[in-house]
This record gives sequence, C-alpha cells and structure tokens, in this order.
Amino acid sequence: MDSPAHQQLTDNNITNNDAHFMREAIRLADESVERGGGPFGAVIVKDGQIIARGSNCVTLDNDPTAHAEVNAIRQACHTLGSFSLEGCTLYTSCEPCPMCLGAIYWAGISRIYYGNTRKDAANIDFADDFIYDELARPIDQRSLPIIPLLRDEALHTFRNWAEKTDKTVY
Repeated sequence: MDSPAHQQLTDNNITNNDAHFMREAIRLADESVERGGGPFGAVIVKDGQIIARGSNCVTLDNDPTAHAEVNAIRQACHTLGSFSLEGCTLYTSCEPCPMCLGAIYWAGISRIYYGNTRKDAANIDFADDFIYDELARPIDQRSLPIIPLLRDEALHTFRNWAEKTDKTVY
C-alpha cells in the first residue's frame, strides 16, 4: 500500500520532480529564517531546471517588496533576458500574497505549486486577508485614501504610448 505522501503525489498528478523543487523552496525558506529573513522561499523552473531561487529578505534589505516570489521572478527574468516567464513553474513555500500573485500574473508564469496556505501564514502573524478585503471594496471606501489627481495631464503620456510604433507591448 502507498504511503499517504506518495498517494498525494499520485492523486494530484504531482511528480517526484515537483516534490524535489518544492523541497528546494522549503530549504530556502529555512535558510532565510536562519539568516534573519522571513520564512519564505521560492524557485522557478523552466524545462525541468531551476533557473531562479528567491527567499524573503524584507527585513534584511528594508524592502517591503523583497518577497521570495518577487526575488525569484527578478532573478528568472534576468537569467532569461525576458520579462515573460511563460512556460515557467513557480514552487513557493507558501501560498502567494496579493502582491506576489500580481507579479506572478504579470510575469506570465504558467503554474504555481505552494506549500503552506495563507491561513498557515496568518497563524504566525503573516496575514494578508486585509489586502484581499481592501481590493474587494470600491476605491472610495478603502482605508488608504486613493485620490485621483491631474488625470488630464497624465493622459498625455498614455497618448504618446498609444501612438508609439516601436514599443514593446507587454
């Protein structure tokens, strides 16, 4: 009879390679904690090879955007020389937060595997439900004032972009 872990791999069409890559993301999270960073790690894989690794260094770098997934995305894009990570898979030690999820979508990553859930993260004081709640509210009802200003002047740049013939669309 199969072990529960082996059965889970089989039931979800998850391969031993997937488990290997997830274990690397978890190892990076452990290493990050040891260095004084946050408990998150991520790897990006293309064609069966790890092309980028990232860990959370928000407090180490004094950068609130330095999440494991964002750091891995930056490294992967640099490695590939492209802003598109289409065909890549992200393995992350925790379900991505809203910021990371936005970056993942913008990068065009094809698949995400995650370890811990966002509820697991909330249980250790990494809660992001307030952001999901805020995004669901109308802009004028959010806790952070978001105020339109000089739209007519700002539209000039968008017109220039729309008319530009040698732009790279993304």
